[in-house]
Amino acid sequence: MGTASIHRLAYHWIYLCQERFTSMENGRAQFPFPYQPYTIQEQFMQALYSALDQGKVGIFESPTGTGKSLSLICGALSWLTDYEEKRRQEAAALLHDGEAVLSTSTAQSSTSSSSAEPDWITDFVQKKAERDLVSKLKEEESKRKKREERLEMIRNNVQLKYAMKRKSCEDEEAFKLLQLSKEEQTDAQGDQEDEELIIAEYESDDESKTRSRFCGAEDDSDDDLVEEHVTKIYYCSRTHSQLAQFVHEVQKSPFSKDISLVTLGSRQNLCVNEEVRRLGSIQRINDRCIEMQKNKHEKPHHEEGVKRKRGQAKSVCPYHKASALQQMRDDVLGTVHDIEQMLKLGRETHSCPYYATRLAVPPAQLVVLPYQMLLHEATRKAAGVQLKGQVVIIDEAHNLSDTLSCIHSAELNGAQLCRVHSQLTQYADRYKSRLKAKNLMYIKQILFVIEGLVRVLGGKVGQNPQSQTTQTGTEMLSINNFLFKAQIDNINLFKLQRYFEKSLISRKLGGFVEKYAGSGVSLHTPSSSNKENRRTEGLNRYLQTLQSNQSTLPVSSAGQQGSEAEKVLSASPMMQVEGFFMALTNSNTDGRVVVHRQGTLSESSVKFLLLNPAVHFAQVLKQCRAVIIAGGTMQPVSDFKQELLFSAGVGEERIIEFSCGHVIPPENILPLVLCSGPSGQELDFTFQNRDSPRMMDETGRILSNICNVVPGGVVCFFPSYEYSKRIVSHWEASGALTRLANKKKIFQEPKKANQVEQVLSEFSRCIQRCAVDAGGLSGALLFSVVGGKMSEGINFSDDLGRCVVMVGMPYPNIKSPELQEKMSYLDKHLIHSGGRSPGQALIENLCMKAVNQSIGRAIRHRGDYSSIVLCDRRYSRPATLSKLPAWIKDRTSTHTTFGPAFASLRKFFLEKKQKQV
Repeated sequence: MGTASIHRLAYHWIYLCQERFTSMENGRAQFPFPYQPYTIQEQFMQALYSALDQGKVGIFESPTGTGKSLSLICGALSWLTDYEEKRRQEAAALLHDGEAVLSTSTAQSSTSSSSAEPDWITDFVQKKAERDLVSKLKEEESKRKKREERLEMIRNNVQLKYAMKRKSCEDEEAFKLLQLSKEEQTDAQGDQEDEELIIAEYESDDESKTRSRFCGAEDDSDDDLVEEHVTKIYYCSRTHSQLAQFVHEVQKSPFSKDISLVTLGSRQNLCVNEEVRRLGSIQRINDRCIEMQKNKHEKPHHEEGVKRKRGQAKSVCPYHKASALQQMRDDVLGTVHDIEQMLKLGRETHSCPYYATRLAVPPAQLVVLPYQMLLHEATRKAAGVQLKGQVVIIDEAHNLSDTLSCIHSAELNGAQLCRVHSQLTQYADRYKSRLKAKNLMYIKQILFVIEGLVRVLGGKVGQNPQSQTTQTGTEMLSINNFLFKAQIDNINLFKLQRYFEKSLISRKLGGFVEKYAGSGVSLHTPSSSNKENRRTEGLNRYLQTLQSNQSTLPVSSAGQQGSEAEKVLSASPMMQVEGFFMALTNSNTDGRVVVHRQGTLSESSVKFLLLNPAVHFAQVLKQCRAVIIAGGTMQPVSDFKQELLFSAGVGEERIIEFSCGHVIPPENILPLVLCSGPSGQELDFTFQNRDSPRMMDETGRILSNICNVVPGGVVCFFPSYEYSKRIVSHWEASGALTRLANKKKIFQEPKKANQVEQVLSEFSRCIQRCAVDAGGLSGALLFSVVGGKMSEGINFSDDLGRCVVMVGMPYPNIKSPELQEKMSYLDKHLIHSGGRSPGQALIENLCMKAVNQSIGRAIRHRGDYSSIVLCDRRYSRPATLSKLPAWIKDRTSTHTTFGPAFASLRKFFLEKKQKQV
């Protein structure tokens, strides 16, 4: 009985450690919610709960205005609460069984006689295994109770006392914080000049040896509350504003008092040291932060009788103190904060939010972070994010494939390559007597690869890249062919990648450049040879021209651009070079290198294009317990599943799809497909036809009629900025624009992002004024662009968007070399279905995704109403209609003539007006 029992316990213990619990088969009948949820919200939460419980990959579509964020929060956190309770019960039952087995086996052994030697040996081994297992169970239970008690103390604002088993609390805590960011610390070697800029000795190419240096810092197993990662949910979205909005929804939810939430961000977003923030660029902020932490952690070594050299005191960050960081970590875990609230807290407590939030990740139950921090492996590790056995929710995921490709792509221009080659050469020359042989060897290899990249662009290093001419053209190469063409196929890029990671050469070079490069003056020391000076003479002249050119600018412009030029000169592109080197380690079939020659070396570029985003997403899918991919408009889903899920090895049985309708009643939306205009002109906005005067005139007449019957705001989307400019110019010449302006005030989407808010504010104020002044204009008309700054993330709710007009179909530029290569890749590697190639399907899906995002701007809540007018006969095709969101597609009517469509539009708004009266 004892052996069988111990085997059973061991099996359950392994099961427990791997966090594979029996599912909560009955699910949940009710979910905590701040108000009575809509039926579709209840369905959403039940489907989400089931997906998390069964470890699925879920694709969830819930239109904007249906309370998607709250449904995600309440559904996911309800599951997490139940999951933790289930785990607690199973662990308690397992501990009870273990103690029972242990007592039973002890009683049996005392009554049985063991005459043969093997019996007592077996008995001893069995008892030891039982005792070890029960001890382990008790230890886990003790950790859990400590963690819960501590969180309860934090929430009750009780003064915490920690018995830390460290020799030096502050130094060790600082070391651990820096380790979370994977930033190697080295002790000062003496008082020699520029010691902090010297690369430490590179011990070995074997990663296991370099990794062993950190083992001592990870052996503090008693500090369970800091190091152990509890089961958690990682929520990520595109922008910090979207993350802040999500956190505000958590604060309004029933879980706000019981959940431990931490929001992660970059140093640029979380730094509260004004001296560092003023540096501007994220690279310079990172470099300065690391330098200040290193200065704090350095230990001076003074030999007896040797006088200490005088020098400028090294600055340290006053916000990086262990006690303050611990206190802020506890504050973050005890109360839900968004980034703005954390910045305020950091300033008040004189503590660094960046490092405090990273300390809070392991015990947090909900971690909120941007896309890049979760989807990029190196960034994920640096942030201390561990995905194994956890839940990931990716919101606003309609462009997830493009996001993955963008994150893992890299581009370098000729000016950057020449500049970093000069900087690294001068760095090596200055410190060659103090660098170890292996460091010099790797630096020479990096320089050799950079020379090869410049050679591919048709130039030479050491000369002014602006004056070097190159033959214009674009070339698409596989990774292997590119390496051969650049003559760098003999370099082991994987070893170089490890060297970049372990030596921190990018940061060292950045510090060197920032210290010595205030202008285009050569960084060479006086001892440099004439030959070395000649080698960079051309580059230095080029750098000097960047500053001399400022003299011809107006004072304000020259000051601003001069500041930008100074930032460029005092920064090193080595981080971008490192990223490009890393990109070249992808599989030959998964990417391509695009060589753009633009006439001059400085403007020419090499770009790595990732063709298979699934290869990087597969890591997330494999490690996580469950992955939820959510969005307001996820249609079309077919290519998404093929490109990101099936290609990553996810089986159909693991995927579930959920799509709900909108909360608005059917009569509150009127989607129309127009096949012809008021004069009978067929609407065919193909590239060949859209520039014809007749097509432009007909579009003007359609808009004029719409503005006659639609109150408030009308938003008209064009397929591109170029076409928007062309058609508006035509209307201006023909008088159509004046006729439109007599009905509604006209606004145009700005190209500069910092002007969007101003245009939207004026657009909104104009509509509000028109609603009061019945004798004036009937509202405002906004010309926008599909894929522009107003096609995503902007709410045109209520009177701001009573009608959304889509002019033509926004197909991407099929002549783009990158797009052609992507189509070719998909045609080779994905299954052909429906009589169309995967490449052709990609083109159509990109178009319809953009359309769906744009037309989804109008309906934002249950009481809202709006019309959607799709101006192009091609929208009437069944295959195209099927790619619209279900809640729009089911209510769409197609009209071959304009009369009936206009009649239904007028009737729609008359009925709304009568209801309001």
